[in-house]
Amino acid sequence: MQEEARESTVERALRESLHSRDDRSLDTAASLLAADPAADAGLARRGEEFVRTLWERGWQPADLARTVRRELGEEHLRLLGGVVRAETARYATLPRRWSEQIDGLDDGAGAGPPADRFSSATAVLQLYRLLARLPRLDAVGPVPGEALPPAAVGEPRMLTRIRALLAKAEATGYPEEAEALTAKAQELMARHSLDEAGLAAGAPSPRTPGAIRIGVEPPYEQAKAILLDAVATANHCRAVWNETYGFSTVVGFEADLDPVELLYTSLLVQGTAAMTRAEAEQRKGGRKRTKSFRQSFLLAYANRLGARLEATSRRVAAEAPTLLPVLASREVAVAARTDELFPETRATRVRAMWDEDGWNHGATAAETATLTPDRARLRGGAPG
Repeated sequence: MQEEARESTVERALRESLHSRDDRSLDTAASLLAADPAADAGLARRGEEFVRTLWERGWQPADLARTVRRELGEEHLRLLGGVVRAETARYATLPRRWSEQIDGLDDGAGAGPPADRFSSATAVLQLYRLLARLPRLDAVGPVPGEALPPAAVGEPRMLTRIRALLAKAEATGYPEEAEALTAKAQELMARHSLDEAGLAAGAPSPRTPGAIRIGVEPPYEQAKAILLDAVATANHCRAVWNETYGFSTVVGFEADLDPVELLYTSLLVQGTAAMTRAEAEQRKGGRKRTKSFRQSFLLAYANRLGARLEATSRRVAAEAPTLLPVLASREVAVAARTDELFPETRATRVRAMWDEDGWNHGATAAETATLTPDRARLRGGAPG
């Protein structure tokens, strides 16, 4: 009977807060919970149920963290981290990318003293209210508890080499060196993709293209989405941008997905550093920083990099002409899988304020940083 009473407090509070958006309902629900410490365990269990439901609806930990960060606050991010860790602790194994995402969640370190019970309950209910209204997304991998493919031992040697090259490119203060290092990383990616195509040609397997989600965070998210689209396209993948929830889904064969994420992340770091330097030059000339300068810089950077990366991929592919039909068939498979996941994609018009200096600086930075396809057009996906 006592357990039933505890659950009824939780259920009354959730019913009061989840089905209404006004603050009075939230305050009433938080007061119910604050007055009943015995309800805490039941409230925690309901949080785990919410996230488990979201796993089954296509969400992953990083997706939830991005959404909570955009719509709520740091306290809610810490709460989310605790709920996700509690729910996923029950599984003997997790998908590889899930483990990485959970490791990146806020663990509460450095948080201030605990809030009073009413404030704590309010924060929990605000988080649950957000989780309860999230829509279904297209699944991009297994859910915890499902059968997983055999785990690889360690990181592939090629990926380790790419990671090292890009780390050096980000760290160097010499643009020419960064360009050479990043170009070498793209060449390695292209050759690895070619090797994978050769293996597929020699021993066809039932493997189909997979997908991952990569965060595309504000500001200037459209320019960043174009950059990711360019990196993906140059490496035999497709990218579909979901502006509402701040990510792009990259579809491709497994061997290409991690390198695409690595290269995009590195190019974003390099581009932001180059933009900061360009703005410093502008300030020396007496001009203030402007939003249009930064937008134009990043768009030109993505645009020019696209052409360079695509050129490298074509050059490497031309070295093995007998594999071109295999590469073409893999790209058809990727396109088909993308259409299957996102049957209602639409072209998105670039929305940007024009700044000639920003564009010229961005194009110059692209010449001294990396290689990517020249696509000012990307595919935008409707929310799942």
